[in-house]
Amino acid sequence: MMCLSMRQALREQVREKYREVALDPRRTFHFHTGRRLAARCGYETAPAGALPDCAVESFSGVGNPFSLRRLRPGERIVDVGSGAGFDSFIAAGQVGPGGHVTGVDMTAEMLAKSRASAQALGLDHVEFREGLAEQLPVADGWADAVISNGVINLCPDKEAVFAEIRRVLKPGGWLQFADIANGRPVPPGGIARHRPVDWLNSGRAAPCGLAEDAGRLRLHPYRYR
Repeated sequence: MMCLSMRQALREQVREKYREVALDPRRTFHFHTGRRLAARCGYETAPAGALPDCAVESFSGVGNPFSLRRLRPGERIVDVGSGAGFDSFIAAGQVGPGGHVTGVDMTAEMLAKSRASAQALGLDHVEFREGLAEQLPVADGWADAVISNGVINLCPDKEAVFAEIRRVLKPGGWLQFADIANGRPVPPGGIARHRPVDWLNSGRAAPCGLAEDAGRLRLHPYRYR
């Protein structure tokens, strides 16, 4: 368990990194971004292609949470760590105007970008709120599904994140996320050479729920009962 000062330091490093992704998405990072990444992650061409560059260029996910289950019209969705809004906009297209998407992010520059894109797209059923994954600004039992993409691995207190996800989901609600995990402990030398934000998001990527059995990956969404 990280001490409070370490959690705060990690959170600030993450915020700084994704501030850069929001402001200068075409620079070189230790991860991929933008439309080419979305194509590599298997997003459907038409919905992604219909979005303007400002809604896609800062995308830095690790997979495609919609590959696990297509969202249903009318559903209410929470996007944990919504960034510049790419996954929220894809979700908005699937749930339609009768549904609602609430994106939550802690980086001011990402929030400004996602809100501007939502306004430009005329999406009244999408909103973006400032907040932490560990303290989601969403009412109890509000969501039919929670999505997230490459964010939970960056959170210092993962138990708190999953507790919050369970709190905001309705009974029978779905958790669909893509993330990365290290199959082995990070060696001390690796920790010494890199900032935590760099080695936390340098592992194996897959949509989740994720289970590994005899070397085979089985992918499925997780439903809270």
